Amino acid sequence: MFRESLTQNLKDDGYEVTDFGEGQPALEYLRAGNRADLVVLDWRMPGMTGIQLLRAIREHEIDVPVIFLTVLGDQIYEEAALHHGAVDFVEKSRSLSILKKRIELSVKRPDGAPASDQPAGEGSIVETIGHLELNRETSRAYWKGNEVPLTLNEFRIVDLLAARPGRDVRYRELYDQVHGAGFIAGSGEEGYRGNVRTLIKRIRQKFRALDGNFEAIENYPGFGYRWRDDKARE
Repeated sequence: MFRESLTQNLKDDGYEVTDFGEGQPALEYLRAGNRADLVVLDWRMPGMTGIQLLRAIREHEIDVPVIFLTVLGDQIYEEAALHHGAVDFVEKSRSLSILKKRIELSVKRPDGAPASDQPAGEGSIVETIGHLELNRETSRAYWKGNEVPLTLNEFRIVDLLAARPGRDVRYRELYDQVHGAGFIAGSGEEGYRGNVRTLIKRIRQKFRALDGNFEAIENYPGFGYRWRDDKARE
């Protein structure tokens, strides 16, 4: 009933929705080349779990953002989902308005307008910071001329950090950049820190897959992260 209710609510908001009761038909649908702007998964599904479906989507190199919507609120599940490439993790106990906001932050609205009218950083549409090039119009990042396969949320984090080279950015601000101000995940009010660490780890892995010496994202223990200011080192 929850899936049917959510599907109808999203359709009422103007979204085109295709729903599946099991994971395998959903995977076959995506593998057949059918376009999707977003996949919303439950962790517990018959036949194939949500995390298994997410792994299969990534193994088949299907480029689509994935959000988990589940009753499993423990931080270990959230970290596992983010580690395998999910862009967000929302508990079913949250309101429908929260989920809709998560969707708006992950994909374009039904009318084609960008989910966010304001880029994470400031400045021109295309900006170069050292070896990093950011195209804010297409949300694409390049490192030493090679494209870094970042998700939209990962791009927002890199853009926020790189826009302030050498300046520390708090965990909370990084988390809010993806989830919106005031949203809390994980265990307790500080649970969002684990979410940010997992996200930064995945971003670093993608840069290091292109450049094994990548060290531009630095940690300020207990506070947050910063983009290294190479000009200050010259």
